[in-house]
Amino acid sequence: MNSYEIKKFIKIILLLLAIFIGGLTLYFSQELAKKVAQEEKKKIATWAKAVKNSGDPEVDDANLTFYLELIQDNTTIPAIVVDEKGKITQQFINLDKKQIKRPGYLEEKRAQFAEENEPIPIPIAEGIVHKVYYGESSVLKQLRYYPYVVLGVVALFILVSYFAFSVSRRAEENQVWVGLAKETAHQLGTPISSLMGWVDVIEMGEMPENAGDEMRKDIRRLQIITERFSKIGSEPILKKVELNEALKHAVEYMKTRSGKGVHFEIHPSENPVYVMLNLNLFDWVIENLTKNSIDAMEGAGNLTYRIRVKAAKITLDVTDTGKGISRNHFKSVFKPGFTTKRRGWGLGLSLAKRIINDYHQGHIYVKESVPGVRTTMRIVLNESV
Repeated sequence: MNSYEIKKFIKIILLLLAIFIGGLTLYFSQELAKKVAQEEKKKIATWAKAVKNSGDPEVDDANLTFYLELIQDNTTIPAIVVDEKGKITQQFINLDKKQIKRPGYLEEKRAQFAEENEPIPIPIAEGIVHKVYYGESSVLKQLRYYPYVVLGVVALFILVSYFAFSVSRRAEENQVWVGLAKETAHQLGTPISSLMGWVDVIEMGEMPENAGDEMRKDIRRLQIITERFSKIGSEPILKKVELNEALKHAVEYMKTRSGKGVHFEIHPSENPVYVMLNLNLFDWVIENLTKNSIDAMEGAGNLTYRIRVKAAKITLDVTDTGKGISRNHFKSVFKPGFTTKRRGWGLGLSLAKRIINDYHQGHIYVKESVPGVRTTMRIVLNESV
């Protein structure tokens, strides 16, 4: 599974998780709303009974005070009492005081309450039954609509985040393309400059014995660069390769084209080790690490390559004696566009990570870095038996 497929899978999982959480929130909020509605029904029934008994002349003062307190306790649930003929009485509560005197207001509220809840009957006398029409309290209404508001805010946040992510991803992709173009020019520069130098030598009539071999190397280098960039975006072919020899070959090319101030050391494993590699891309990784190390040492210092084998895992450490990397940049150095160089474009390590992690199922990271002393980049690969 490549990085694109992984990102797509993660997006699907997050979407399903968001749907699940949203559904769960709605379910529990609606269940809670049902319980609150049941409690309000009981409360309004008690209120209706209190209204009935408060008008009973046979009720003593103590009970009358109790019923009046029950009536006053209802401060949130709107209600209207209707007599046996369907006429609205003067017993109503928690309605808009400014609208009560408006003609038709009470009838409108009764019709609204009838749609929201079944009216509660109040037996007044034999054959005489009043009814209480009641609506939902403001608390219950907020409880019903609150989850939708929350989900709306969350959805808006997700949309804004997705838009911001898309914009940043496009900016990153643009940065990668710009860096890739510069990387192409940079890689082509060395062999082209060398060939131009040989042209000058030929025109001067001076032809060293090894001129043909060196020019063939530069031409071969141009072919390698073309092959490297042609593989971007496609799955490379891996072959079983002896890593010690592959490393020696990759370092040798850089060694002959580096300054005399850089001292190269290669410490191979005790025994031959085999890995599945695409040699062309592996050489590219070693070249990027080597160039970064030489830049960090400002053209003078020790550059060490060490291969170790442990439990079917092969580690390749590249250590330089340069200026180092701060710990908070250990992960950032692999992001496209990150660079500490004035004229850098921050693509080399990003490409190296893609080549090792995605194409070779390995891992590359900053093992350690002591500012002003040394930095070690580690590549971990699977041993091929």
